[in-house]
Amino acid sequence: MQDFLALTLAGDTPAARCGETAHCRWMWWDEGVLQLIPHRASDRPLVLSAGIHGNETAPVEMLDELLNEAHRGELVLTRPVLAILGNPAALRAGKRYLSDDMNRMFGGRWQRFPESGETRRACVLEHCMERFLSGVDAAWHLDMHTAIRGSYYPRFGVFPARATPYEASFLDWMRDAGLQALVFHRAPGGTFTHFSSDHFDAQSCTLELGKAQPFGQNDLTQFALTKAALRALLSGVPAARRDETPLRFEVASQITRQSEAFKLHMSAQTQNFTAFTCGTLLAEDGDTVYRVENDTEYVLFPNPTVAPGLRAGLMLKTIA
Repeated sequence: MQDFLALTLAGDTPAARCGETAHCRWMWWDEGVLQLIPHRASDRPLVLSAGIHGNETAPVEMLDELLNEAHRGELVLTRPVLAILGNPAALRAGKRYLSDDMNRMFGGRWQRFPESGETRRACVLEHCMERFLSGVDAAWHLDMHTAIRGSYYPRFGVFPARATPYEASFLDWMRDAGLQALVFHRAPGGTFTHFSSDHFDAQSCTLELGKAQPFGQNDLTQFALTKAALRALLSGVPAARRDETPLRFEVASQITRQSEAFKLHMSAQTQNFTAFTCGTLLAEDGDTVYRVENDTEYVLFPNPTVAPGLRAGLMLKTIA
């Protein structure tokens, strides 16, 4: 379907909700949700999502370019694809979210938040994932984001906790997609990728690609390796092999803001993957004190302005 992004940003419903090209059939499921089924599918299904946060536009533009290539026949799909623009209302407003962070709501956690457009949207997206992934073996889900802050490693992946190891081919794809670091969670969470992994055993990863910018201000050449690897994935060919191995980290601890007294002892210029030595005071929240517990830890997603009860940062340690 042409103009999927433009249609979504306009809040319009397509004149036709399904159709086909020379290579695939498409169906518009809901606002910002498009299914594409190749006439000859030979690879496992793939969910490509972006725009869960409405101010993270580079992955949205990249996804739109890939969908347009598929529509024009320049990219011939070999796998079923569910393309998702996660939070259309926030995308239209150019804001991270309108009421609450939707990437804390999945796995039914939306029921814990005051009802809003985001809680209703999280519920809709869960149903869409169930419709697409139920009964499917080993699908992949790539949820594309950008970070609020700058990063020493601008392209990195965050993997939800899961009971079984990630497939080697999935991790190899991350290397070939130009990711510089891989971060592994140890505990469940409310992210979109944890939902797909936990409920459907999908190979899931949150891709963080650069820093949040408004539409039209993104330099997509920074992510040329990632786009090329996505294009190869969609068309069923191996991505160009890269020799650079991403650094690996696991979550050592979480900094949680519990009250209005919360104080994060990091400047607004602190970048993702900034290193801190053992004993460094990281944050205070009343009687709760957060310090570095390992020889060296690295901060990820520091954000002192989150709502009470939410994550204000992750501390990482390196793994082999």
